[in-house]
Amino acid sequence: MSLKQQLSLTFALGLPTILANISAIVMQFIDAAMVGQLGADDSASVGLMGTTNWLFEGVLSAFAAGYAVQVAHLLGAKRQADARQVVRQSIVVCLTFSLLLAGLGLVLCKPLPVWLGAEAHIRANATIYFGTFMLFVPFFMLDIVASSMLRSSGNMRIPSALNILMCVLDVIFNFLLIFPTREISVLGHSMTMPGAGLGVMGAALGTACAGLVVAMLMMYYLVFKSSELRLTLDRGSFKPNYRTFHKAVGISAPMGLQHIMMCSASIVITGIVAPLGSIALAANSFGITAESLCYMSGYGIADASTTLIGQSLGAGRKRLTRSFAWITVLSGMVIMGFMAVLMYVFATELMGLMSPVPEVVELGARCLRVEAWAEPLFAAAIISYGVFAGAGYTLVPCGINLVSMWIVRLGLSAIMVRSMGLYGVWMAMAIELCFRGTVYLLWLSTKRWMRSVID
Repeated sequence: MSLKQQLSLTFALGLPTILANISAIVMQFIDAAMVGQLGADDSASVGLMGTTNWLFEGVLSAFAAGYAVQVAHLLGAKRQADARQVVRQSIVVCLTFSLLLAGLGLVLCKPLPVWLGAEAHIRANATIYFGTFMLFVPFFMLDIVASSMLRSSGNMRIPSALNILMCVLDVIFNFLLIFPTREISVLGHSMTMPGAGLGVMGAALGTACAGLVVAMLMMYYLVFKSSELRLTLDRGSFKPNYRTFHKAVGISAPMGLQHIMMCSASIVITGIVAPLGSIALAANSFGITAESLCYMSGYGIADASTTLIGQSLGAGRKRLTRSFAWITVLSGMVIMGFMAVLMYVFATELMGLMSPVPEVVELGARCLRVEAWAEPLFAAAIISYGVFAGAGYTLVPCGINLVSMWIVRLGLSAIMVRSMGLYGVWMAMAIELCFRGTVYLLWLSTKRWMRSVID
């Protein structure tokens, strides 16, 4: 393939996911603005549990990735029937795993806010928000399995379109569930808008219901419509195979471990921020949402890189694999660098969209501006990890992430929060992201990561 063809394919695969991710962030802004109208305390209760939600979602994604990477390799090797067999097994194993994880989450939902050091008056809502989310974990798992399988086959369009739909449904459900029945004005005309008035629980239910609808649609497309992976093309067994399971665990275990440890570190950081009060906790939560507008484009390119690397290695084309690796990483750095400039310039406006509290807006904007400097190297880390995941090479990236997060970020955060408050925590984050991105670029320049290829 020529360089032009490689670039064209990279963006053809990455652009739908980037657009879906950006639309998701726009909807998160609207989400955050809705919860923000309830006050700083309710915003803080949702923000407190946000990192833990990411922890559980990340573990689900890592578990599914162990099967999705195998599917990408098999499709690259033109072994479509074997790929469909892996899909069948993944549905059973991943759904069983999600049920166990949901049970664990329900056990932890009450003591967790206390462990995180939350103020007493926000603990009850934090428990309600997290517990509601946990009830719907199996449906989130089905969505993750189906979307990851479709992406491994090179189909970015359907998962992206359905994820956009999920964002729209999330906003609609939230609008109806969070607020009570009220009078609103539309084009100068007053009308009664029905609402459940559930507050924080409504925010959790809105997200959960949107995820349920999209999970069913995503599974339907995978099972009945996918050109390469639809299960109606042939007959096969859903019984898990030990060899496939063992390979999946070998790929996903380091990914899951590093995600657990990294999100655990983020939870520890949330615990560092929580004693600073509701203003700092809300500014931290909204700042993370605002920053995601920048880095979600990187995750879109990372999804494309995982597919490109997996299928190229499956086909035995290592030179093309290395070329795709650098094209995706450098492209992502440019895109996230541009987004970082916008984030720096419009930091105050971004925060203002989510909170009417001036103190939250001012503190969050300061944090966003220091973080903007680290975004290009953050892109290098995100997309390099996608490259390594596509190769099934996950152990070393796990080690890089753990050292970077637990030693560099946590160590600096614990020191800098004492004199600089939340701003010090975000400055520590920026330093750590620059360190992590540099290490990833150095490791990407070696050829060791291309050794892990499925049989």
